Amino acid sequence: MSPVTFGLQLPVQAQSKLFAQPWEHAAGPAEIAAVAQACDAHGFDYVAVCDHVAIPREHAPRMTTTWYDAVATLGWLAGITQRVRLLSHVYVVAYRHPLLTAKAFATLDALSGGRVVLGVGAGHLEGEFHLLGVPFRDRGRRTDEAIRAIRGKFADEWGGGDGGQSPRPVQPGGPPIWIGGSSARAVDRAARLGDGWLPQGPPPEGTAAAVTRLRVMLEAAGRADAPFVVGGGASVYVGVPAEAVPERTVTGEAEKIAAALRAEADLGVTHLQLSFPVRGHEELVDQIAAFAHEVMPLVGGEGGGA
Repeated sequence: MSPVTFGLQLPVQAQSKLFAQPWEHAAGPAEIAAVAQACDAHGFDYVAVCDHVAIPREHAPRMTTTWYDAVATLGWLAGITQRVRLLSHVYVVAYRHPLLTAKAFATLDALSGGRVVLGVGAGHLEGEFHLLGVPFRDRGRRTDEAIRAIRGKFADEWGGGDGGQSPRPVQPGGPPIWIGGSSARAVDRAARLGDGWLPQGPPPEGTAAAVTRLRVMLEAAGRADAPFVVGGGASVYVGVPAEAVPERTVTGEAEKIAAALRAEADLGVTHLQLSFPVRGHEELVDQIAAFAHEVMPLVGGEGGGA
């Protein structure tokens, strides 16, 4: 089993009813800060934020309109944390000119001391593309072209063009780019263009088969020996929860939880994004601490960079 590290999608920042917990709707920056700082203090590898620009009116009842801007939030988090990495999970590069994305994330990397990860997705909300004047059907091509252009700007001040960008990122070659999505196209994009893959929900064929297919694609692309992150997810609760939790949540003793997470690592997952079903941010902070002290040592992973 390879070492596995752990991350957390921050609460409050994105409040879709598909995943936000009830307590988040009355929370704000103070709660985001407390959770991010707990992850920073307890050895989590990353904290993550989502990206939507404007929610179409017809989707607002389900998604709500509360989505803190990803770049602004990551910049704020850089100033209130010290070591935890800062991930966009995921940033829709097809919405923006690549120069804008490269500028924002290179600057974030400089300001954070090299702690940024650019998670990229093709986007799924057709109405939002329409609001931004971007063709929805063209999002795949635009995403691929944007990734290539962003890498060029990360690697070189001029990026093969006439527009220079500084400050330069701290990480050599710029922030790593992890590709989000569970579709076949997302896996293919990750193998061709990414430094990692972030499935969003279980892959249709299952994790083991998807990771095997990914490894075959990486080899075909001549990238089999390059460092590569494989993401996964798990819902956990250390101890006995006071209320009902989602069906697939692993609860109870540390060893029981660790065994479930080791099983994910055995499938090839290197980074597990955790969710904790809780009643408020204070309980979430307690769960983060309990997980770090009781479960993390049993899984064989440590907080820190990949």
